[in-house]
Amino acid sequence: MRAVLPRLLAASFLTSSLLALPLLAHPATAQDLEAGQRSFNKCRACHQIGEGARNLVGPELNGVIGRHSGAAEGYSYSNANKNSGLTWDEATFADYIKDPKAKIPGTKMIFAGIRSEKEIQDLIAFLKQFDKDGKKL
Repeated sequence: MRAVLPRLLAASFLTSSLLALPLLAHPATAQDLEAGQRSFNKCRACHQIGEGARNLVGPELNGVIGRHSGAAEGYSYSNANKNSGLTWDEATFADYIKDPKAKIPGTKMIFAGIRSEKEIQDLIAFLKQFDKDGKKL
């Protein structure tokens, strides 16, 4: 019986380890489009995205990742935003959305910011789905 117990414990450990492998295959920081869409609800009062999106209090966000700051057609930007020289890549947008007024002093955007790195990455993944015409890629 003593010889059997170590083998049972080893088999039990191996089985539980193998069952955990699918969980390890997905990184904890993977971007979640549904979570990004929920996060976009914080933006929805001022911004639109998708086909037919238009400028509201803030500019439409179709194709925002890769776009130059102050470049949405027909939107009246602050001078600070127009002259910032920024291009909205993922790192720049992530830094901006944490504290817009700190990144671009003088911006018209009134938003407390998003602090969670995971939420920011999910939001970026959601935004990146839309090309400049609002079509999903």
